[in-house]
Amino acid sequence: MGLRRIIAVRHGESEANVAYRLAGDRPLVYARGDDEVGLSELGRVQSAALGAMLARLPAGEAPELVWCSPYRRALDTWAVARATWGAQPPVTVDARLRDREWGALAPYNEAAIAERFPGERARWRAEGEYRYRPPGGESFGDVAARLRGVLDDLRERAEGRRVLIVAHDAVVLVLRHVLAATPDADLSGLAAYAPILNGSVSTWDAEDGHPRLLDFNTVHHL
Repeated sequence: MGLRRIIAVRHGESEANVAYRLAGDRPLVYARGDDEVGLSELGRVQSAALGAMLARLPAGEAPELVWCSPYRRALDTWAVARATWGAQPPVTVDARLRDREWGALAPYNEAAIAERFPGERARWRAEGEYRYRPPGGESFGDVAARLRGVLDDLRERAEGRRVLIVAHDAVVLVLRHVLAATPDADLSGLAAYAPILNGSVSTWDAEDGHPRLLDFNTVHHL
């Protein structure tokens, strides 16, 4: 049978999202660890709106299980949404749902990378967003590999059930690629579906074992 439904959510706006937006094209070094970044006030509002949306779903469409990234902004998104929804589905925190890792470049925005690591910035531009692997970090192909493992476990542990995934933009974007069984050589095609918006919802009907995309990156509930 497989999974009945997958609902994937990007976390609400984070404090780092705000800092990067305010920095614009100016170099930024964001010292807080990626796993420690919390939600902004808007992010909490978005998370509450997600919870309200879940509460409006018919009983036959609401998630029965939750799988969540271990990063604070994802955990906080789920905590706020759960409080608004009022339901208590079982939760699995899975490190494979973490955001794409940037390794040695993690604290820096692109302007700071260009300033401090011009060789890496040139390699990033030459290889392209979807092939580039930062020193000590991950490419989008690496993210795809770990998401395939998550889906294998979900098919075994959540057969016949509806699952809510609370994670990050890279996870939601690559999940589309993996569920469509697209070859990793075609990862650059994901550019057509980016950016994944904060608080957005993407839904697949997977009841027949062949995931069918119902909607992607929607924010009408916000």
